[in-house]
Amino acid sequence: MRLDSEFVRRRFPALGGGWILMDNAGGTQVLGTVADRIRDYLLHTNVQLGATYAVSQEAEARVRAGRVAAAALMNAAGPENVVLGPSTTALLRRLAEAVAGTLGENDEIIVTNCDHEVNIGPWVRLAATGPRLKVWKVRAETHELELEDLDRLMTERTRLVCFTHVSNIFGTLNPLRDIVRHVHARGARVCVDGVACAPHRRVDVTGWDVDYYVLSFYKLYGPHQAALYVRPGLEEDLANLNHFFLAGAFPARLEPGSVNYELVAGLPAIVEYFEELAAHAGAGAGAAPGEKLAAAFEAIAAHEATLQRRLLAFLATRPRVRVIGRTSADPAARVPTVSFVREGTDSATIPARLDAHRIGIRYGHFYAYRLIDDLGLAAQNGVVRVSLVHYNTLEEVDALIRGLEEVL
Repeated sequence: MRLDSEFVRRRFPALGGGWILMDNAGGTQVLGTVADRIRDYLLHTNVQLGATYAVSQEAEARVRAGRVAAAALMNAAGPENVVLGPSTTALLRRLAEAVAGTLGENDEIIVTNCDHEVNIGPWVRLAATGPRLKVWKVRAETHELELEDLDRLMTERTRLVCFTHVSNIFGTLNPLRDIVRHVHARGARVCVDGVACAPHRRVDVTGWDVDYYVLSFYKLYGPHQAALYVRPGLEEDLANLNHFFLAGAFPARLEPGSVNYELVAGLPAIVEYFEELAAHAGAGAGAAPGEKLAAAFEAIAAHEATLQRRLLAFLATRPRVRVIGRTSADPAARVPTVSFVREGTDSATIPARLDAHRIGIRYGHFYAYRLIDDLGLAAQNGVVRVSLVHYNTLEEVDALIRGLEEVL
């Protein structure tokens, strides 16, 4: 299927501002239709939910539709399995607090050294007062997580393995299905950070049989909200973090203070966009909603592979430049989040020299602080990162390359 770039770019008003935006792993641009829904909610249905009067009923219906959209974007069985909140940081801290009572001091949690801190920090804090913490590290020579190394860490006391679906430094698609099967076979559960995956691949929490999975909608062309999937049945293990009289309600049990109504009301526009994108890419009109989402992401993956192939090929020609992660543009192996360093060069000096070209990229540790430190890259201010998504074009990549030719 072929992506219709002209159709895509019309849907994002910010792309008309004259800048080439390639810092998308830090936050994508927002669909105009998402902003329209948020504005309409605030101007016409900004009341408390649960009342008998018509405006309240309409507000409740809009928020409910947003919850349904969140579940659809994760392919969860239903909205009752999805906790909404302000960020994945907040949601995973809530999850860690909610599961704390089920873990004893002899139990074990495994985290990686390549995750965003969002899926490390809460478990480090929990381990400080209870279970033992182990670290599954990427191999220094390949920058890959290997099941063999995980197997050596796991014991009969391992209760939870936390890992990232896609590294926001390497861009690597970790073998989620294999890891989940391996962990489940050993009697433990998984907690997966899907933030860096969701803009690029169809999320399928049901098909993957994950236990906990988080993503951020502001990195999925929507508002600053996040979602935590909890596999059906596991909610019974989670302590109530809300008012005592909501102890029996889920997901409300993990939504203290409720949710941001207007932002949740904007979520259906994301689903509608992907369905329209699928139609423009050639999906049949009679396709089921899930099939449309799958078709949209198939077109996205193909387009993004073309973008990263051009960029990676250029970087391979530059002396003293090293890509951090896989150098292949194989869409089965990586997404177009491309990090690199230049030998002897402070990474902080490179993005600033592209500002004059009106090209936005960044440098740093990108909250994968422990990984950057382990790789010995902290002294040069981490990596330079170019993070592309499907609304970027080959023409933009070529403009970036022309700018980088002056710098590298």
